[in-house]
Amino acid sequence: MYLKRFEIKKNIQKMDDKNLSFRVFDLETASIQDYFQPHKKDHFCIILVESGNIKVHIEDKIYLLKSGNISIIFPDQIHFFSNLSNDLVGKIILFEEVLFCSDILKNELSAYNVNLSVHLNNTALSGPELKKVLPIIKNIQDIYNAPSLVKKEQARFYIKIFLLGLIESIHGQHPVLHHDTQGKNQNIYIAFKKLLNHQYKSERSVQYYALKLFISTKKLNALTKKYSGETAINAIHNRIIIEIKRQLLFSDHSHKEIAFDLGFSSPSALNKFVKAKLKETPTDLQNGLAQIYTA
Repeated sequence: MYLKRFEIKKNIQKMDDKNLSFRVFDLETASIQDYFQPHKKDHFCIILVESGNIKVHIEDKIYLLKSGNISIIFPDQIHFFSNLSNDLVGKIILFEEVLFCSDILKNELSAYNVNLSVHLNNTALSGPELKKVLPIIKNIQDIYNAPSLVKKEQARFYIKIFLLGLIESIHGQHPVLHHDTQGKNQNIYIAFKKLLNHQYKSERSVQYYALKLFISTKKLNALTKKYSGETAINAIHNRIIIEIKRQLLFSDHSHKEIAFDLGFSSPSALNKFVKAKLKETPTDLQNGLAQIYTA
C-alpha cells in the first residue's frame, strides 16, 4: 500500500501560510478531504470535536471522538479519518514539532512525558475544560486568518497554553504520571523508551537496556511495571509488534524481508514470534489489519 506523508510547508491555503508554522481549519469534509486514506504527517495534528462525532484511526487503534474529545496525532503516526456525522462541528489544528513544548517536556515537565503520545491520542475534556479551551482555539484561528509578526508570536503562546493545559488534564486522569519526589525514576524510564525506539531491531534483551541505563534488570522491570503496567521484556516485544504491524500493512516487503529487517533469523522465527504474542500468523494479522484500513 502506498503511504503518503504530508508536509506542513506544502499545505498552502493562502499566501501567509508560507511563513506560518501552524494551520487552523473548521473540521469539515473540505478541510480534511486528503485525510480519509492512511497517511503520515511531518507535523502534529489536533482534532477537537465540539459536537457530532468522527472516527480517528491511529496505527491499529480506532477512537470514536464525540463532543469534548480531543485527539493529538504525533508526527509519523499512521492514521486516517472515517465516519463523520452530519452534525460534526470542530477544529483541526496543524503545527510544527517545535511548538510542542519540547524543551519544557524534556526538562521541567519530564514526569509528564511518560507515554505521552498514547494518552494524547484520545482525551475527553469535561464541560468546564472544554469551555476554557474553545476561546483559546478561536484566538489561534483568528490569528491564522489574519496574521501579523506580533500575532504569530501570540499564536505560538496560545498553542503552548492549550497543550500544557491538556497535558495537565491527562496528568490528573492517569495516576502513573504523578511525579516522583526526585524525578529520577521517570527520567530512567523515558531514557529506556528512547533507547528502545532506536535499538529494538537489534537488541531484545532486558539485560542490554539495563546495562546501558546503569541499573539492574530488576529495577528496569520495576520501573516499566510502574509506568506502563508491563514488564521490560513485554515492552521490548510490544515495540517489535508495532513495527511488524506497520510493515505488514504499509510496506511492500515480503514476510522474509520483514523478518530480516527486524532481526529475526528466518521467516519461521517471525511466524513463531507473532503466533506466540498474538495467537495468529503474520498472514492472518496482515489480513485483519487490512480489513481495518480498507473497510
